[in-house]
Formats: sequence, structure tokens, C-alpha cells
Amino acid sequence: MTGLRIAVAALVLAGLGACTQAPPPAVVTDPYAGSRYTGTLPGGSLPGVTAEDFRRTAGDTVLFPENDAALDGTARATLVRQAEWLKRNGSFSSIVEGHSDEQGTREYNLALGARRASAVQEYLISQGVEAGRIRTSSFGKERPIEVCSDPACQAQNRRAVTVVAPGAGV
Repeated sequence: MTGLRIAVAALVLAGLGACTQAPPPAVVTDPYAGSRYTGTLPGGSLPGVTAEDFRRTAGDTVLFPENDAALDGTARATLVRQAEWLKRNGSFSSIVEGHSDEQGTREYNLALGARRASAVQEYLISQGVEAGRIRTSSFGKERPIEVCSDPACQAQNRRAVTVVAPGAGV
């Protein structure tokens, strides 16, 4: 009888040991890079899903006309890509930073940057991104890409930049 109990206990322990084996490594194929990743995926995230991935695949900047916050066709196309990326990567939140060129007063440019950031935020929400995942900020003329007086150069500063980071927002 004791031998039978020991045999049953050994079978039960062997069965439990089989349940605790590590799952086979995940294999992820990137259809765009033609590469393979073999290994465990920490936290359920895919390799390569970073803020840099967002900038590279969706684009993080939209440009605006002088003294305006209207979205043209190029800006809307970029924002559609941004919205799709944000919807696919729900663990990221974003801050839309509005900027202006150096013409005008500080107050005017802060307000213009805020209108530009809000235009981007509203468009992303209209494309299905949750409002709680998008915040806005205005820098006006305080953070130019280029300090210049040439109109073509100043156009680079009339922008909204979407910055993404891990974290689902507020």
C-alpha cells in the first residue's frame, strides 16, 4: 500500500513538472525588414515598437501655413498614419507640441502653437485615437528647428510634433 502511494505521488509530481515547462520561444517575422526574431517577448511587446518606430513609420511632424492652424492634405495624410500607429500600439500615449516661427510676439506665437497642437489632437481623435491618450503643449517660438530669416527656413518652425511614450495616457 505504501509503495502504491509513493508511485501515485511520483506520477502526480511528474505531471506537475510537465506543466511548469517554459513555453517555446516566440518567432516574429517582420515583413518589412525580412528579419526574424526568436526569443521571449518581454511584457507582451513586439521588438521594435518604440518612439523611433513611430517617427520612422508614421512621421512625427506636420507643417502649417504662416499664421494659420489649418491642416493641408500632406498634414492629414501624416496624421492618418500617426492615428493608425497609435491605434495599433495602445500602450503608448502622446503629447502634441505646437510651434511657430519667430515672427510676432511671444504671446501670439504661444496661442498659435496651442491652436496647431489642438488641430492635430482633434484630427487624431476623429481618426479613432482615444482622447485620454493625447495631450497638447505649446512652445510658440521658443524651440525653433532653425533660427533664420529666410521664409523657406522659417517654414520648418511652423509645425506640430507628436511625441509618443510608453504609457496609456490619463
